[in-house]
Amino acid sequence: MTWLNQVVQITLVNLMNVPRRLGTSLVVVVGIAGVVGVLVSVLAMGEGFRHTLASTGRPTRVIMLRAGSDAEMSSGIARDQATVLGSLPGVARDGAGRPLVSAELFVMVDLPRHGQTDPNNVPVRGVQPAAFAIRDEVRIVEGRRFERGVREVIVGRKAAREFAGLGVGSRIAFRDSDWTVVGMFESGGDVHESEIWADAEVAMSAFRRSGFQSVTATLADPSQAGLDALKASIARDRRLSINALREPEYYAKQASILSRLIGVLGYSVATFMAIGATFGALNCMYSAIASRQTEIATLRAIGFGGAPVVVSVMIEALALALVGGALGGALAYIYCDGASLSTLNFNTFSQVAFDFRVTAGLLVQGLVCALLIGAAGGLLPAIRAARLPVTVALRTA
Repeated sequence: MTWLNQVVQITLVNLMNVPRRLGTSLVVVVGIAGVVGVLVSVLAMGEGFRHTLASTGRPTRVIMLRAGSDAEMSSGIARDQATVLGSLPGVARDGAGRPLVSAELFVMVDLPRHGQTDPNNVPVRGVQPAAFAIRDEVRIVEGRRFERGVREVIVGRKAAREFAGLGVGSRIAFRDSDWTVVGMFESGGDVHESEIWADAEVAMSAFRRSGFQSVTATLADPSQAGLDALKASIARDRRLSINALREPEYYAKQASILSRLIGVLGYSVATFMAIGATFGALNCMYSAIASRQTEIATLRAIGFGGAPVVVSVMIEALALALVGGALGGALAYIYCDGASLSTLNFNTFSQVAFDFRVTAGLLVQGLVCALLIGAAGGLLPAIRAARLPVTVALRTA
C-alpha cells in the first residue's frame, strides 16, 4: 500500500470516529470559534473606522490647514487668509466664476447618546455656501438645507442615529442658543455623516470665533502638477503659512492612530485566547490518541508507517480547526457586519459613528488563525502517536 493510500485510509478512520468523541471535539471547535469570532469582530471595528475616514474626501479636493497642524481642531486660519486662499489660481471656479472654496469652522458640542445622559463630543461644522457644490456627494434625505444667517442645522444620518435630539424638526441647545434641525443628509457613509452642519457665519458668532479652522477647495487641475502649483502659490505668498493636503490623504492620517490601537487590541486579545484554544486542542487530540492506542498499534503492526499516522492526526486537527474557524467567522459576520458604533477619534477628540465591516480579508485571517491553532494543537499528539512503540500500545490496551 502506497504512503498516500495509508494516509487516506487512516484519515477516513479518524474522521469517522469523530462522532464518538463529540464532546472533546466540540472543545476544539468552540474554543477556536471563540478566538476567530473575537479576532474578526475587533478587526471589523477597526476596518469600519478606517473605511469611514478613508472614504471621506475626493482626490480632486484639498483641505488647507495652518502649517504645523495635523487636524482641524489644532488649526486656525484668519478671515483674510481664507479670502486669499480662495483667490489662488489653482482653485476651481463654478459656472459663474465663483471659487469653489469653503472656509469652515470645526467645533465640538456636548450631546448624549440615545438612552444616556453622559455628554459626548459631537462635531459641528460651519460651512460656506460653496460647501455643497464642493462636496457633491452630500445629499439631503430628509427635510431641507439650512438657510444662511439663521440658527438652523442639518445633521448626518449616523449622528442622528447615535445621538439624542437630532431628529428633523427638533431643537437642540448649545452655546446659549437654540438651533432647529431642518434636515438630515447622507454623504456615502463617510465621516461627515457624524457631523452637524450649520452656516459658518452664524456658527462663528454663536461660538465667538473670529477665524476658521480649515479651508476646503476643489482643484482646478486635480493632477499632481496642479496640486504642486497650488502649493507653490501658497509658498510664494508671505501672508500665508498654510499646508495643503488632498482630502483622502488627510483623512487617512486621521484614521491611523485608532486603527493601529484597535489592531493591537484585537491581535493581543486573540493571542491570549488562542493560547487557551491551543491547549484545548492538545487535550482533545491527546485524548483521541489515548482512546485509539490499540487501533494505531494494530495499524502499525500490519505495515502502516509512522508518517501516515502523523499526517492523518494533523488532518483531523486541521479539519476541526477549520470547522471552528468557519463557525467563528460566520458568527462574526452575522452579528457584527453592519452593526453601528461611535467612538472617539483621538486626532480630533470627537465622536465618529461608523459601521463594522467584516470583509473577506478578515475572514481569511480568521481561518488562517484557526488553522495555525489546529496545527499547533495537533502536532505533538501526532508525533506521540507515531513514536508510540507497538508493543507498549498493545500492552496498555
